[in-house]
Amino acid sequence: MANTTTNHDAIQNWVHERGGVPATVEATAESEDGIGVLRIDFPHGGRNDNLSTISWENFFEKFEESKLAFLHEEKTSGGELSRFCKFIDRDQDQ
Repeated sequence: MANTTTNHDAIQNWVHERGGVPATVEATAESEDGIGVLRIDFPHGGRNDNLSTISWENFFEKFEESKLAFLHEEKTSGGELSRFCKFIDRDQDQ
């Protein structure tokens, strides 16, 4: 079952529990120092070379600016810790 949140602490805790880090898709930044499309990178699960790790501060700044919500799953159907997550428009969740 998927849950949706905009709570920064809840998002950060979910990511940390799974060994993830906040990231951006490099090719989507509008400027060299800008932040593009947000992602969560799981470096221990096979690093994605198209992603750049960013600070939580920059991550949440873009998250709020883009009016996103964090859709995530706590456990897989087999009861394992799930890494399923994606960012959706906050209006989708309303």
